[in-house]
Amino acid sequence: MLLAVVRETCDKMFQLVRYGRWLKNLKKSQSNLLLGFYISSTTTTTAARNESNPSRSSPPPIRVSLTESAGRGVFATRAIGAGELIHTAKPIVSHPSLSSTTSVCYLCLKSFRNRITSEAQGVSFCSQECEEQSKVFYEVEKQADWSAYREYCCTQGLKYPLLAKRLACMVTCGVANAESLDILQPAILSPEMILQMEKEFTLLRSAFEEANVTDEQMAFLTKQWYVGVLARIRINAFRIELAGGLYDYQDLLSSAAALVEAEAAVGNAVYMLPSFYNHDCDPNAHIVWIENSDARVKALRDIEAGLFLVASLILF
Repeated sequence: MLLAVVRETCDKMFQLVRYGRWLKNLKKSQSNLLLGFYISSTTTTTAARNESNPSRSSPPPIRVSLTESAGRGVFATRAIGAGELIHTAKPIVSHPSLSSTTSVCYLCLKSFRNRITSEAQGVSFCSQECEEQSKVFYEVEKQADWSAYREYCCTQGLKYPLLAKRLACMVTCGVANAESLDILQPAILSPEMILQMEKEFTLLRSAFEEANVTDEQMAFLTKQWYVGVLARIRINAFRIELAGGLYDYQDLLSSAAALVEAEAAVGNAVYMLPSFYNHDCDPNAHIVWIENSDARVKALRDIEAGLFLVASLILF
């Protein structure tokens, strides 16, 4: 009994040491990261804010910095007005929920009106554009038999391994970097969680091997990579519930709560910038999905320059 307690304590200490090393490395590279976020935010924010006036140009209204007590955070670089679209964000990786695979676009998670169906696995795309964007990684994905992996996820009630599988396919075909999620904060995993992830990894690796994916293409695909990716997905993935034409925050909040209760998520996605927002039950910003997996962050009230931006993340 005593040995088991000691072992569990050592495991937790090891996880905390790993987190400390991750945070230390983050601080060392903060200046380079912020420059990257500044450039990325400029593109998405300017495009979003200037939809009605393409000639207008302005700097991004946010920056990412380390806070004194809450890790990383998002801060306003200028005054932001209530109702203003702060920025948009496309996912690093997304995947439909198992129950929505045939009812939403396999890439952007948009509900269907018109669809383009792939004969290989019965999945569909909402447009030629989404099909073209998916073509490279989907060519790898459809070569493999994912039935055992999907069945395991279904019987165990797992959703995040689907994101790990999609990312692995993207890395295998060269459209994503194996370290794409390394900047995100990882969850502290229990030995039981890691053991389950190792079972998932075995199924994932076997699917690639049976599809004759080369060792060179799979060089990144180790247990350490898989566990590290899922550790980050667990606390950074957003559950996507499409709000349709709703724009009022109270309506959006009520709709989101109803969708959560009804388990009506169309899928999950991981983003870069939205992952840096901290949670608060009295938010000054909110994240919403209207028609697809493109996230939209809007100000709920006037926000002064330099203030901390927070969102209610309890529903995600």
